Amino acid sequence: MKILITGGNGMLGRTLQESFKDDEVIVADLPECDITDRSRIAAFFAEADPDVVIHAAAMTNVDGCEANSELAYKINEEGTRNVAIVSAAMNARLIAISTDYVFSGELDEGRESWSEEDTPRPRTVYGASKFAGEEMIRALYPEAVVLRVAWLYGAGGPSFVHTMVKLLSSEGEAVKVVNDQFGNPTSAKAVADVIKFILSKPSVEGTVHATCEGVASWYDLAGELKKLMPSLKRELVPCTTAEFPRPAPRPANSALEKRVLKLLGYTMSNWREALADFVLTEFKSN
Repeated sequence: MKILITGGNGMLGRTLQESFKDDEVIVADLPECDITDRSRIAAFFAEADPDVVIHAAAMTNVDGCEANSELAYKINEEGTRNVAIVSAAMNARLIAISTDYVFSGELDEGRESWSEEDTPRPRTVYGASKFAGEEMIRALYPEAVVLRVAWLYGAGGPSFVHTMVKLLSSEGEAVKVVNDQFGNPTSAKAVADVIKFILSKPSVEGTVHATCEGVASWYDLAGELKKLMPSLKRELVPCTTAEFPRPAPRPANSALEKRVLKLLGYTMSNWREALADFVLTEFKSN
């Protein structure tokens, strides 16, 4: 296959490049390919002539989006609209990466996760702009796949995992980590694997959740890192979201249920197993 990856130099994009190294991969990223400029991406896509477009380009800085909503919507909504229009015109299969932040994080009592059928109600500019991008895809290219991921880490970072390893490797007081926000820690490799699976199923379209199995808090994730890396001597202390205020509100629970993948017979790896595999390759010296 000939696969074009927008945002191909980002963390997920780099993992995708490695995962699809046996195919022909075209990296579409700034400055050569600006998704907010439709004429430029139309020309770029036309020259590349891809069979598949994986749309990973986005403004993902949650607090940065809150501070600059105009730019967030320009990239996450308008940019995604442009990618959808050009991909549809070329009849290239489109898989667009979205986020758990499209949900409020406030689940009804008795529920533990969000399914593909739940109605998004984002509480942040980031989540709202990404959901607006999803809606553009549904309107302009309904045969495309919207792939929601969350709590992502991958080779080279940046990610929470890399930040924790750096902090816990240094000297100092115990590190406070939030223990009342819950989600699915997910490796970029696991996402790349599920994209490969989806590409093997021509009939799959619509919204698909693709996070690792199992639910954790940020404190749980940091604690698991310490178990996997005995060299991390600095202590951890749990704290509340209220003790760690941020410009954009974080969802209390953004865990995603993988109904579509399970119907297709595909099971994502458990988050602890995926993290252990990642640590072995990413932090060999530790």
